[in-house]
Amino acid sequence: MGDLLLCKDIALGYEGSTVVSGLNFRITEGDYLCILGENGSGKSTLIKALLGLNKPISGMMIQPALKKVGDIGYLPQQTSIQRDFPASVREIVLSGCLPKCGLRPFYTKQEKQLAETTMSRLGITELATRCYRELSGGQQQRVLLARALCAAQKTLLLDEPVTGLDPKAQLELYELISELNKSGITIIMVSHDFTAATRYASHILHIGAQHQLFFGTTADYLASDVGKMFSLDAGTQNEGKVSDNG
Repeated sequence: MGDLLLCKDIALGYEGSTVVSGLNFRITEGDYLCILGENGSGKSTLIKALLGLNKPISGMMIQPALKKVGDIGYLPQQTSIQRDFPASVREIVLSGCLPKCGLRPFYTKQEKQLAETTMSRLGITELATRCYRELSGGQQQRVLLARALCAAQKTLLLDEPVTGLDPKAQLELYELISELNKSGITIIMVSHDFTAATRYASHILHIGAQHQLFFGTTADYLASDVGKMFSLDAGTQNEGKVSDNG
């Protein structure tokens, strides 16, 4: 397994202002990396850097296998406008192939077959002719995941993919993402969900107040002071949910 990305003491920001610094981590083929952190910690800025939309202010970001169009499929957080998009499921999944089309105004037979195969893989073939905005939240996320897979079959970057879903739909999507990872797809997922992150991810990158708190395997994270502290916080929050429901 080779490195997809290596970050050495990078600082990220915009217009000369540093948002997050001291990032040191690597992503290897087949990893399932979960990026944890509160709002404002710099996760969104890091996402833009991983997508090649901005460059580090300092440090080194070496991307040996994330350089070309089609290297990484991106599933962003959905807005209310996107949830109401009036297109068929098949059209949306196929649109994942658009970056590969260039100036070509049509999809190839291979691209159409890729969309069909991907829909089958994610269990949404029967939704192909349905209007996207008529689907449930969980179904919509499967469609967008299929679109991301059409863009890149080896690496996926997922930004809070279960936001707004009910617990059953969340679990189903987490299990689906886990199965994709087990099939060899590298997963990079941004999340606030400590419990799911430590259950599914192979590695954790935890960003605190604009700086890195931890990077390493999930097992090492759970044994670290940072992991233990956030484990207690997550346990307290879950107890509060049970109490509220009771």
